Amino acid sequence: MSVKLSNLQCKEVICVADGRRLGFVTDVLIEMPEGKVTAIVVPGPSRLMGLGGRRDDFIIPWSSIQKVGPDIVLVDIRVDACRVPRSKPKLTPLKE
Repeated sequence: MSVKLSNLQCKEVICVADGRRLGFVTDVLIEMPEGKVTAIVVPGPSRLMGLGGRRDDFIIPWSSIQKVGPDIVLVDIRVDACRVPRSKPKLTPLKE
């Protein structure tokens, strides 16, 4: 299967196990130096109308992708198994 990253980012990811809409692909993980794509990254849903940041990201293994269609990517996964905590930015105090 050959897909351009720019085309993949426009597609919504849907889990075939429960029909849940996970979001849109934002990034891919590539194994270096082989250049092999190992997973796609989908950011978690936003909290409180986007003001409270986002929940955990989904890291979906490339082997779990069932079909890449014109508008969607179908994946067969357990959603809880691919959830990865989002790292919180560290706040540094301002120096005066």
